[in-house]
Amino acid sequence: MTSRRHFGSIRKLPSGRYQASYWHDGERHVAPDTCAVRADALAYLANTEADLRRGRWVDPMAGKVALSVYSTAWLKSRSDLRETTRAKYDHLLRNHILPKLGPTPISALAPSKVRAWYHDLARQHSTTADDAYRLLRAVMNVAKADRMIGENPCHVKGAGQVRSPERPVASVRDLARAVEAVADRYRLALLLPAWCQLRRGEVLALQRRDVDLLHGTIRVERAWSAPMNGKPMIGPPKTEAGVRTLAIPPNVVGAVEDHLARFVGPEPTAWLFGTSTGTALSPRNFDRVWSKAREKVGRTDLRLHDLRHSGLTWAAASDASVAELMRRGGHANPRAALRYQHATEDRDRAIAAALGQLAKGAEIVPIATTSERASRT
Repeated sequence: MTSRRHFGSIRKLPSGRYQASYWHDGERHVAPDTCAVRADALAYLANTEADLRRGRWVDPMAGKVALSVYSTAWLKSRSDLRETTRAKYDHLLRNHILPKLGPTPISALAPSKVRAWYHDLARQHSTTADDAYRLLRAVMNVAKADRMIGENPCHVKGAGQVRSPERPVASVRDLARAVEAVADRYRLALLLPAWCQLRRGEVLALQRRDVDLLHGTIRVERAWSAPMNGKPMIGPPKTEAGVRTLAIPPNVVGAVEDHLARFVGPEPTAWLFGTSTGTALSPRNFDRVWSKAREKVGRTDLRLHDLRHSGLTWAAASDASVAELMRRGGHANPRAALRYQHATEDRDRAIAAALGQLAKGAEIVPIATTSERASRT
C-alpha cells in the first residue's frame, strides 16, 4: 500500500514497517531506514523537504561510501598538490587515519568516534595527530560540499592547531664562531641562512646563475625537498612565495664573491655547494658539518634552521614590517612572519633608552630612587 502526499510517498511493507521515498533531480531516493509508525515516515519526508528548500539536502545513500574509498579518490583528484605534499597526505592516510577509521561510512563517522581516534593518536604522537586531524577535516569538508554528509564530524576542541615551540636564537657572535669552526668551502652555507634568511634546502640548491654580484642579489628558484617515503630531490620552493630575489647584506657580499671564485665552477648551472662528482651537496651530508660546528661553539641546542630563525628575528628587531619579513622569508601567509615580531632583549633595551630620551627631551624630572631619597634626609 502506497500513500501519496504533496512531497514524497510512504509505502507500508509486508513486515508492517513504513518506507518513505521521494524524487529529486530526476532520481528516486529511498530513506535509509524504515519506520515503525507512519508518523515517523511523514516526519522524515517533512525534514527532507525543508532541507531541499534550504539547500541543505544530503543524498542519504551517498554517505554510505567508506572513508577509505572516498579519501583515496579525494587524494587522487588533487592535481594541485606538490609531490612532497601528496606523499605526506598518503603517509598520514595509510598509517594513521585509515587503519582506525577507513572502513567506516563517511555518514557514520560521528564526532565521538573522531574524538576517540584523535586523542588515542595524540597520546603517542601529538604533532602527527594534529597533521592527521587537519587532513581528515579537509577531506570531510569536501564531503560536506559534495552534499554527502550534513555536517563535518571533526569538532575536537584544540585539535589540528599548529604548535611551534619557541626556538633558540643565535647571536651574531654565535654565528661568527660557527663560521670559523667549519671548512672554508662551507662558511657561506652558514652565512646565507642567517643573513639572507634562506632555508637549508634553498641554500644547497643555489647555482652560480642565481647570484648577481653586480646588483648584490640572490635569486631563489629551487630547493631540496624530501617527500615522505620518497627519495630527496631538488624541485621548486616550498610555496610560490618561496620564489624570490633577495638583496645580500653588505657584510656578506665579500664572502659570496670569494666563495664563487674559489669553490664554484664557471658554468651558470654550477652548484654553489657541490660535491666532487658535480652534484649538489645534500641536506643530510651538510647536517654533519653543522653538527660538528655547533658542538665546537657550545650551542648544541641550535638546529641549522635556527640560523634562518635567528636572521628573521634580527630583521624583526631592526623594524622590518610583517610584509617585509614575509617577502624575505618566502612566507605565504603572515602567521609565520608574525612569529618573528616578538621582542628581543637587545631591542627591548633600545626601546627603553628611546623612551628615556623622550622624557629627557620633554624636561621631565626623573623620580628619585629610594637610595637617592635616603641620602637627602
